[in-house]
Amino acid sequence: MHIAVVMDPIQSVNYKKDSTLAMLWAAAARGHQLSYLEVTDLFLRDGQVHGHLAPLQVAEDPACWYSLGEAVATPLAEVDVILMRKDPPFDMNFIYATYLLERAEQAGVLVVNKPQSLRDCNEKLFATQFTDCMVPTLVSSQARDLRAFIAEHGDVIMKPLDGMGGMGIFRLAAGGPNIGATLEVLTQNGSQPIMAQRYIPAISDGDKRVLMIDGEPVPFVLARIPQGDEIRGNLAAGGRGEARPINDAERRIAARVGPELKKRGLLFVGLDVIGDYLTEVNVTSPTCIREIDAAYGYGIADRLIAAIERRRAAQRCAL
Repeated sequence: MHIAVVMDPIQSVNYKKDSTLAMLWAAAARGHQLSYLEVTDLFLRDGQVHGHLAPLQVAEDPACWYSLGEAVATPLAEVDVILMRKDPPFDMNFIYATYLLERAEQAGVLVVNKPQSLRDCNEKLFATQFTDCMVPTLVSSQARDLRAFIAEHGDVIMKPLDGMGGMGIFRLAAGGPNIGATLEVLTQNGSQPIMAQRYIPAISDGDKRVLMIDGEPVPFVLARIPQGDEIRGNLAAGGRGEARPINDAERRIAARVGPELKKRGLLFVGLDVIGDYLTEVNVTSPTCIREIDAAYGYGIADRLIAAIERRRAAQRCAL
């Protein structure tokens, strides 16, 4: 297949940890042709979407892990698969990119993950479709609603709906001195909704990332464990990663969410699980491939590319 990857600048990726790089290595090892572009390389002309595609070679060499050829404006209908791996923020530029990629999908290209689902499935709000897997949760912009929720549950996590890497997460306790100021900042003085969730003490054992490939869980997870007095387990916030076999609660949540992921064309997703509870469903550019494979050698990226091959073959048969 000819696989094009839409990603952040490749020269800025973390060689030791980047999951997109693992996908590219796996695709190259399976004999696929690779091209590279950034969101700003997408363009639409006379109703047809194009990209400035640069031929891409990758290597498992920290001194030189990629090389790029000269970018050429190419109709995206000429590629087989597009990996959409642009990191958040999920802003209007991201949304515009999904509209353009949707045109490629309409021309017969397999886009992973599906552009419409990237728009529809906000990583915080999408999780609320599975309330039976979650702790009590409120989404509101109104201080009176949020204060009542804090009073009811006593110990609460507040977070923005568009954050990543643990950014903007606060823990508030009933009667605390900074509730008003925190709510003002997070809701932008009542103009923006945020999410409130009952605090889950099991965070001390880690915020577990469960990777899903075409609706099925990888049998190992990465527990991201807060350090010191930090409440956040995110690796970007200083959490320590510890790979573990998946447990029964995580399998149960994966089985509950998996069919909906398949239906929506979300081939690669990261579920966030604390204790026995689902907290988020990450669909934009899930990570943690490298950390889990370093511990267990499961070959997550290779299995993902194999799933993409199967999905592309089925798509061709249906045409």
